[in-house]
Amino acid sequence: MSFVSIKELLQKAQQGRYAVGAFNCNNMEIVQAIVAAAEAEKAPVIIQASQGAIKYAGLNYIVALTKVAAASVKVPVALHLDHGTSFEQCVQCMANGFSSVMIDGSKLPLAENIALTKKVLEVARPLGISVEGELGKIGGTEDDISVSEKEAFFTDPDEAERFCRETGVDALAVAIGTAHGQYKGVPKLDFDRLREIVKKVSTPIVLHGSSGVPDDAIREAIQLGVAKVNIDTNIREAFTAAARQVLAANSKEIDPRKVLGPAREAAIEIIREKIRVFGSSGKA
Repeated sequence: MSFVSIKELLQKAQQGRYAVGAFNCNNMEIVQAIVAAAEAEKAPVIIQASQGAIKYAGLNYIVALTKVAAASVKVPVALHLDHGTSFEQCVQCMANGFSSVMIDGSKLPLAENIALTKKVLEVARPLGISVEGELGKIGGTEDDISVSEKEAFFTDPDEAERFCRETGVDALAVAIGTAHGQYKGVPKLDFDRLREIVKKVSTPIVLHGSSGVPDDAIREAIQLGVAKVNIDTNIREAFTAAARQVLAANSKEIDPRKVLGPAREAAIEIIREKIRVFGSSGKA
């Protein structure tokens, strides 16, 4: 089966006041865990490939793995480029079968970010591929993308209105207090800012850096208009903790399947838990 566009998934989520989970993949077991969790919850799902994942696994491997995974389940599956760094990379992912790409021009001045996003959209639109843009810088580090606390700034609602109007982008990632990676404390989201953004734009809103954000805060953000929630760190934590547990119990274990199998099961459980928090169970 071919991957679905996130545009149709997010429009339905926006109307139904739930969010579609977007989960980052790094290896075969995590790809398997994502689709297994989505199938168990009867939920639409987005598999994301970050810069680090592409460097580690290779673009062709990621596409092949996710195609096999998507064909094994009945729920809709999208394959999405997370934090695309250039026009050329977005085009490469489109050519290799991605159904959605993110172009991250958030470090650019607004006009340049708009121009770059429009350039990607000009290629994506005729192919039926959806595009996510970003406005405002989300703090923290994710693979090769790093934004210090001093550099991070929140999304301006007026700029969000202009960005969406001039680009016609399918999804907008906003900065309202989340960060990539592990949090040092409990993050506090700027819900008033989110309300203002949603008032000014009809584009589905994306929340990056959602691992570690309290469930109640995620639910409130979804009720206010967030339609896509990104999760990566929580999966890594669950996956590696389970692998460590196996090795701690038997330090002489040399069968990767006996280490990675339980890690995959742990990933399935955390992904299922997130899907239920997002309200997308039964929405496939």
